Amino acid sequence: MTYKAEYIWIDGTEPSARLRSKTRILADGAGLPIWGFDGSSTNQAPGKASDCVLKPVFSCPDPIRGGDNVLVLCEVLLTDMTPHVTNTRAQLTSVAERYADQDSWFGIEQEYTFFKDGRPLGFPAGGFPAPQGFYYCGVGADEVFGREIVEAHLDACVEAGLAISGINAEVMPGQWEFQIGPAGPLAVSDHMWVARWLLYRIAEDFGVSATLDPKPVKGDWNGAGAHTNFSTQAMRSGYDPIITACEALGTKVDEHIAGYGAEIENRLTGMHETAPWSEFSYGVSDRGASVRIPWQVEVDKQGYIEDRRPNANCDPYVVTRLIVGTCCEALEKAGQV
Repeated sequence: MTYKAEYIWIDGTEPSARLRSKTRILADGAGLPIWGFDGSSTNQAPGKASDCVLKPVFSCPDPIRGGDNVLVLCEVLLTDMTPHVTNTRAQLTSVAERYADQDSWFGIEQEYTFFKDGRPLGFPAGGFPAPQGFYYCGVGADEVFGREIVEAHLDACVEAGLAISGINAEVMPGQWEFQIGPAGPLAVSDHMWVARWLLYRIAEDFGVSATLDPKPVKGDWNGAGAHTNFSTQAMRSGYDPIITACEALGTKVDEHIAGYGAEIENRLTGMHETAPWSEFSYGVSDRGASVRIPWQVEVDKQGYIEDRRPNANCDPYVVTRLIVGTCCEALEKAGQV
């Protein structure tokens, strides 16, 4: 007997990488072998030395094909079996292992926007819908657009065994969010990339595209982010480590902004529930701050923080690496581990 394995990888497109995939037929019991692809067609190799290697690192049931078929997320390697320069997962792995004793957890809120016929789903041809306000967590055909796709995606993620924890309609018509986590840095990132692939693939069946553009409509409309919730064991046990983590993020603003997604300045304007990209702030229950401390965390004196800066188009491997590296290093130096 045989089964289908959909090999998925992240390409070298700049400034925002894209997902690629192809199918391999495998015999039962054969395992998941390394494979290869033409890197000259994915911005990852020149034509004269085009071979790149796919190394399986995470697999799950394929909810689209069903049966024994699987989705296989891969790292990209060079032919000497070293990580390709675009392999951001390999860069995260070393940092995650270094601070594994702090038991980092993440929850990432992935916002995205559906487009059809060149405009956001729900936008009338040649014009604009009513101003934002009633669409967020809305219900009804005049407020919500694309729910059938969202529900199909949610079911697929659950069936695949991904750590999806919820969905909701967002502030702009055709804009939605799903959440992945809580999970460790590698797991939350692996699951996020597979969930993104499933979103694109399922929307394809409806003749709709899903975009992670951080500012899909210019003007007085919310952008799309990937708010990233983070904690360590120490933060889940006390309040001082939470403040230490917030202060540490403020010491590396430029490095984090550079790694939080392309065109971030178009979204982090200081309006539409954002802080200016060039400034750093943190505060309790403040959605206009760079980092929000939930009100319940202040009450309980333990919990997590929400970095509100990452773009919808961010690479979760990069975001989690930066946050773990910055916060865990500071907590270690402060003796708060």
